Amino acid sequence: MLRLIASRLVAAIPVMGMVAILVFLMLRLGPSDPALILAGDTATPEAVAAIRAGLGLDKPLWYQFLVWIGQLLSGDFGLSVFSRQPVIDMVLQRIEPTVSLAFTTLALSIVIAIPAGVLAAWRHDSWLDRLIMTFSVLGFSIPVFVLGYIFIYLFAMQMDWLPVQGFTPIGANLPNFLRQIAMPTLALSFIYIALFARITRSAMLEVLREDYIRTAQAKGLPESVILVKHALRNAAVPIVSVIGIGFALMIGGVVITETVFNIPGIGRLVVDAVLARDYPVIQGVILLLSGVYVLINLLTDIAYILLDPRIRY
Repeated sequence: MLRLIASRLVAAIPVMGMVAILVFLMLRLGPSDPALILAGDTATPEAVAAIRAGLGLDKPLWYQFLVWIGQLLSGDFGLSVFSRQPVIDMVLQRIEPTVSLAFTTLALSIVIAIPAGVLAAWRHDSWLDRLIMTFSVLGFSIPVFVLGYIFIYLFAMQMDWLPVQGFTPIGANLPNFLRQIAMPTLALSFIYIALFARITRSAMLEVLREDYIRTAQAKGLPESVILVKHALRNAAVPIVSVIGIGFALMIGGVVITETVFNIPGIGRLVVDAVLARDYPVIQGVILLLSGVYVLINLLTDIAYILLDPRIRY
């Protein structure tokens, strides 16, 4: 296992290097000039040139890249062009709402989707299977922002059960945290419940056709033991794989949900940085999210080994 972990970490180095190069070039070669945005529409060319020199944008691209990489290797993600705050501090201030929303969404999706997928496979072609698959189709079809506005109308405006927007840290006030995270979690979890349920059903159907399942049934083992101990465990690898990918996408894809519910997370930070052409913030967030993807892939590979010992060999 240690050798596998080491090989995955080594393989992540060129991936992160390519991400760094692509992010740097895409932002630097774009049509907008952050110096011009900072200076304003009425600024003189001399003032714009002075700002560019202060930001280091007048240097050659290769020199800017080497300086930036050197800062990254020392743990310095740079300063925001507009607020002049360290990028790492701005990310850390916004990371709790995003991670909280991602974890609550993942937990709710797994709790609902895995049993639903198992039941759909167990009762294949029954009304229960069709009901669960219909829900899955709806989960893929309805955009997150539409669900968000529907939940706001129902639970906040009509029933007055939940607040419309905002975020309270979990350590500050747990009841308020749960009330404010409930609607965003419900809206974001629909598509992941649909995805996890379909993958679980598909993997379970394939396993339930195996000979050892029929042998277990012939021996008179209870259905619950067959489904959980024999079928679900052997179908776990593709399920864990899609859960890992889903969680990685969740971390980086909560922009719409955070915007609808006015949650001050990473998604809102990226949107503000893109609109302002704040290069250091955009670069820092993308690199950190890329690191999260690599870490999640590593944890997924480790989960494969723990769930299926055959992979070790």
